[in-house]
Amino acid sequence: MKKLKTVTADITIIGEEKMEFTTPKMKETIKKQTSKRVSEDAANSLGTILETFAGDVAEEAKAVAEEDGRKTVRREDIRQALE
Repeated sequence: MKKLKTVTADITIIGEEKMEFTTPKMKETIKKQTSKRVSEDAANSLGTILETFAGDVAEEAKAVAEEDGRKTVRREDIRQALE
């Protein structure tokens, strides 16, 4: 079985968990949108950017939930964080 390469950014989401986006999945995403060949560097860069963006959204959604007196982040918190 082929081992997938992963990209892990040095960001903390909530607690100590880190997200991972695999290089093949990032390549697939770019290729699907552009119909172009995709370098490994481009795929890794997208993964890092997405992890950073997702971390920022997660932190904002956490703040929204806390403002509403909740410990659970809900879908509407994510949507509000993106506004």
